[in-house]
Amino acid sequence: MHEEAFIGRQPILDKDQAIMGYELLFRHNAEAENAVIEDDIKACSRVLVNTLNDMGSQWLLGDKFAFINVNEEMLMGDLIELLPPKRTVLEILRVVVPNEAVLARCKELQGHGYQISLDNPMLTSHSEPLLSCANFIKIDILAVGIQEAARLFQQYSVLSANLVAEKVETLEEFEACQKIGFKFYQGFYFARPETLSAKVINPSYTSVLEILNMLSHDADNRQIEAGFKRDAALTFKLLRYINSVGFGLSCEIQSIGHALSILGRRQLYRWLTLLMVTAGENATSPALMKTSVTRGRLTELLGMSYFDKHERDNLFIVGVFSMLDAILEMPMEKVLEKVQLPDAVTEALMDRQGIYGPFLQLAEACEDADRHRIVMLADSLQYDPNKVNDCHIAALAWVEELGI
Repeated sequence: MHEEAFIGRQPILDKDQAIMGYELLFRHNAEAENAVIEDDIKACSRVLVNTLNDMGSQWLLGDKFAFINVNEEMLMGDLIELLPPKRTVLEILRVVVPNEAVLARCKELQGHGYQISLDNPMLTSHSEPLLSCANFIKIDILAVGIQEAARLFQQYSVLSANLVAEKVETLEEFEACQKIGFKFYQGFYFARPETLSAKVINPSYTSVLEILNMLSHDADNRQIEAGFKRDAALTFKLLRYINSVGFGLSCEIQSIGHALSILGRRQLYRWLTLLMVTAGENATSPALMKTSVTRGRLTELLGMSYFDKHERDNLFIVGVFSMLDAILEMPMEKVLEKVQLPDAVTEALMDRQGIYGPFLQLAEACEDADRHRIVMLADSLQYDPNKVNDCHIAALAWVEELGI
């Protein structure tokens, strides 16, 4: 069997919902989703090391920490020391029995700069010796409940470890964990949250939607320029973008009209799509923003061999807009009432169907490192699993380069 792994990243956030690290998820085969298989752990560790070292960890992680699950064999082996110590948190699986050799190895690795995370030590009877060397302790609020999580928080607060509430899946749970005093959080609420109650779109978003609608209706540049002039912040962002290093222009662009002529319609549409999730005065979670832009790029890359440039732009929009219901906190049908999109894009956003639907579904499966679903969807699109993984890595790299 080829050594392959599907990379998923679930963000770990601080109290301000800024991303401080990622748990890297690797799925080597179907069984590995529900159980730790020795061969799979070894294979995934090799894939991990090759990925981080051959391609460089900076683009994959930015300045964030990587939380990586390790069993005893990985912990005691030399392979783990190839990972960047200042950015790696070793999450010790509960199956690891903390004998003297394991404890000595943890101390040794910490001496090299690695940090140690414990995965729900309260759920096993033998984890107590590891508490003294833990930098992070995760508490699964889904498994223990909020009341017990509060008790455990008090119990572990006497240690020097950072406490992480994991499996946070709803706004109510997040708020409850905040009241308890947790400073770090992880869970589907941040990565794939449910749609919350509707709220008013602030003026910045309104301006972006108006201009997107103008572009959809082939409005002339004077109308579009007028749309920008109604929002000083939006004009500032456009000029800053067009004058960024990436464009390599020899002179500074100072007028909206000149910027629009250089940027072009398709590129402007694409930039405004990005702006929908990275701009505005609302307190959008950075994790949501990053997930949506990554999903847009991944959806686009997955369709590279199927569609022309115009269609691939639509795929990008499908991916990014697929999280607008969560970002704007309103149902998707309400979001789509505010912007006119091609029918195929709307079909993908509402039902994950149509010509773009399978590519969005595959991108979502990659986010979850859902091996069964990835293989099924990849097969239906006649894709080699390695190609899917390459697209995902390329999407992660692209978003890190954007600096979002």
